[in-house]
Amino acid sequence: MSKALDAQGKSYNRLMLVIVLLVGTFCTVLNQTILATAFPTLMKAFDISTSTVQWLTTGFLMVNGIMIPVSAWLSTRFNTKWLYISAMLIFEVGTILAWAAPSYSVLLSGRLIQAVGVGISMPLLQNIMLSIFPANKRGVAMGLAGVVIGVAPAIGPTLSGYIIDTWEWRYLFGMIIPIVALVIVLAFFFMKPVLKTAKSQIDWLSLCLSTVGFGALLYGFSSVGDKGWGSAIVLTSLIIGIVVISIFVWRQLKMEKPFLELRVFTSKEFTIATALSSIVMIAMVGVEMIVPLYLQMIHGMSAFNSGLLLLPGAVMMAVMSPITGQAFDRIGARRLAIAGLFLLTAGTLPFVVLTKSTPIIYIVFLYAVRMFGISMVMMPATTAGMNALSSQLISHGTAVNNTVRQIASSIGTAVLVSVLANVTKSQMPGKHLLTSEPLEYKVRALNATMAGYQGAFWVAVIFCIVGFVIAFFMKSSATHQKGVN
Repeated sequence: MSKALDAQGKSYNRLMLVIVLLVGTFCTVLNQTILATAFPTLMKAFDISTSTVQWLTTGFLMVNGIMIPVSAWLSTRFNTKWLYISAMLIFEVGTILAWAAPSYSVLLSGRLIQAVGVGISMPLLQNIMLSIFPANKRGVAMGLAGVVIGVAPAIGPTLSGYIIDTWEWRYLFGMIIPIVALVIVLAFFFMKPVLKTAKSQIDWLSLCLSTVGFGALLYGFSSVGDKGWGSAIVLTSLIIGIVVISIFVWRQLKMEKPFLELRVFTSKEFTIATALSSIVMIAMVGVEMIVPLYLQMIHGMSAFNSGLLLLPGAVMMAVMSPITGQAFDRIGARRLAIAGLFLLTAGTLPFVVLTKSTPIIYIVFLYAVRMFGISMVMMPATTAGMNALSSQLISHGTAVNNTVRQIASSIGTAVLVSVLANVTKSQMPGKHLLTSEPLEYKVRALNATMAGYQGAFWVAVIFCIVGFVIAFFMKSSATHQKGVN
């Protein structure tokens, strides 16, 4: 490989830059799901309700989603080195605040500050990896990025359960503080200004529209599980989000130098790739939430053990992401995506016939098969989409791809949880049976709950099939660079 030169023409250590980038971003992305099994503990510690504690994740994802579109402008305006260090410093401040939090409001503030750092660092990881490697090596590079983006959230619930059972909740943040501090120190030496920058003014109206629109939409979908589709708050948030985002899109298409370049969608390959990575995200995040619920509610497992059973799937993805990256560089994304979505569909379909006596090992195996399939689709499809864009559009393409994926995961989770809740509710036996035939009531209630899980998995199967069909529309060649100028 040719000598690595930064945007100023100076040589740098590419390996160390990538290590610093991957370790730092792994810590930030891990925080998306690190509180997954800690909610009951935090509710007790701060004497708060379920809907209140949920804001530690809902608020985090909202701020994260709001920051991602801004990241495109930041990465083309500011020196890469200082932008990355700033993102990690912001994240570190938030983590220290959360670790030392004397009250729930301080903990929430820390989480929201963390989310600002994550919203900058995650898209920046993809921008840098796509920029410092040539098109024919990007598969491996994005495969490594896939380990961070896919695996970190997947191990969050397991790690969270272990720490809560072994120590106390503050260690969830405390363990990350020294690692991020080391990353910041190393970044001073090894992070370089590898992305080209230009002095451009930010369009404040677009920033406000983006913040309100994406914030309202993400809040609306995130609230469905708790409040239901009929809630006035949910419907109002979704309507505001859709209207404001429509105005935002109209403004971007009218501007000569838009805040977020939506013309990336004129590339058919980029559009297909974004659709595929979003569908895979829905299939991954939605089922990641439903399976632990099934294991805890039906099999009576602890939060930690239910998270632990998802670990083989996360390990599968960690091992396969770099391998599928290499395969992408050789054979392209189309065949990988078709095979991956076939495996994902085949691995999801048996979940629709789950019963209360389904063996645990069967669930672990199927979950691992699903993650194998996801590793073959997510980053190869994303890389193919980015290769279809010119180098000037990569930062915008990354921001658009990440924003759509973030919203898709919120939508997917909302849809699956609401189907689970609605099907269960509709099949629940009448309360009168509880006094006259308590055993019969218990059996029927369990069957209603199982019907809810099966309904949710049917929705996941439909998403997988749609993705499988879309995969056939991808181009066959490995790289399509500079497709849109």
